[in-house]
Amino acid sequence: MSSRDARQEANDLTSLPREIREFLISRRGRITPDQVGLRAVGNRRVPGLRREEVAQLAGVSTDYYTQIERGAVGGVSDEIVGAIARALRLDDTESAHLFTLVRAARARPGSRRPSGHGRRKVPAMVSELMNAMSGVPAVVQTGTLDLVGANALGRALYDDVFTRTQQSAPNLARFIFLDPHADEVFPAWGRTADDAVAMLHVEAARSPYASAVTTLIGELATRSIEFRTRWATHNVVAHKQGVKLFAHPVVGELSLHYEVLDVASAPGLSLVAFSAESGSPSADALQLLANWTGSTVGLPAD
Repeated sequence: MSSRDARQEANDLTSLPREIREFLISRRGRITPDQVGLRAVGNRRVPGLRREEVAQLAGVSTDYYTQIERGAVGGVSDEIVGAIARALRLDDTESAHLFTLVRAARARPGSRRPSGHGRRKVPAMVSELMNAMSGVPAVVQTGTLDLVGANALGRALYDDVFTRTQQSAPNLARFIFLDPHADEVFPAWGRTADDAVAMLHVEAARSPYASAVTTLIGELATRSIEFRTRWATHNVVAHKQGVKLFAHPVVGELSLHYEVLDVASAPGLSLVAFSAESGSPSADALQLLANWTGSTVGLPAD
C-alpha cells in the first residue's frame, strides 16, 4: 500500500461520520429488546436493537435517529445525544465518547481548536516531580501512547520498549502490535492490546484532525490484522487506574497497580505511576529492579 493510500485509509478510519455510525451500531448490537423492556417482534436477522427501537427508547422519530446514526449530527442537541446514550445504556466513558464525537462533528472547521499534538515536551516541574519519585516507576505518555518521559525506574520497567525502538520516543501501540516480542513483555497481551486500541479510539475522537493520530492509526490498520479487528469493535476505556502485568528480563513478572494523572500544564500528556502491593512477589521484584537501576523503593503509605 502506498503512503497516499495509507493516509486515505487513516482518514477513512477516523472519519467522524463513520466513527459515529459504527460506534452507535456496535452499541445497539449488544443490547437485546428484553433487556430494555421491549417485546421482540418478527424475524430478527441480527442480534441487538433495531433503529426504530432505539428511536422509541430515546423519544425521537426513526428517521431522525437514522440520520444521527449516519453521522449527520449538525443540529443535534446535547439533550438528544444524552437520550440516545441512555437508550443504549452507555456507561460514563462511552457516553463521554459519544458526546465528544458529536461535538467534534458539528463544530465548524474554523472553530476547531488545535489538538496540541505538536507539544510533546514534558514540563520541567513534571520532570522534577517524576525524578523525585525514585521508588515509584513513572512515565509520561501522550494520547497516542508515545512515551515522552520516564524516571529511572520507569525507564527500567519499560526497558525492552525503549531499547527495541528506533524512535526517540517509543510508541506503545506500535510496540504492542508490530514488535514480535511484545507478548513476552506484556504477558496479558490480549488485554493490553484491547486497552491500547480503546485509548486510541478516545484520542481519535478528541483530536480527529491531528496528523499524529491519523498517521498512527493508518499505519497500524494496514500492518496489523489484530489492530484492525480490535478497532472495528469501537470499545473505549478511560484508563485512569488498574493493574498491568509486565515480564521483565531481569526480575521476572510484575503485577503493578497504576494511576494516570493528566498534566494540566500540558494538555494531552499524562503521568502514569506504578506501585506494587506491600509484601507481594511483585514488590520483591520491584525492589530488585530498583537495585538494578540504583534506585530505592519506598514503602507504600498507610
